[in-house]
Amino acid sequence: MARIVLTGNLQLHTEGVSELELDVNTIRQLMRQLTTRYPGLPADFEDEVAVSIDGTIYQDDWFAEIGPDSEVHLLPKIGGG
Repeated sequence: MARIVLTGNLQLHTEGVSELELDVNTIRQLMRQLTTRYPGLPADFEDEVAVSIDGTIYQDDWFAEIGPDSEVHLLPKIGGG
């Protein structure tokens, strides 16, 4: 199972949980499992985070693969222009 690390204010919506292990294959599956497990997550939660899989950051790439031994960090998205 992948190790998931929640950063920033996400812990406010996950009952204080900052790390967990989930059996997921893509970022889309990860987001679905998190919103099912923690219904208190904001409605725009998926649009407000970037996902780091084994050190590579993905933004809006819902089908990026997550391996069974991956370390995944959910980070606040950084805007810029």
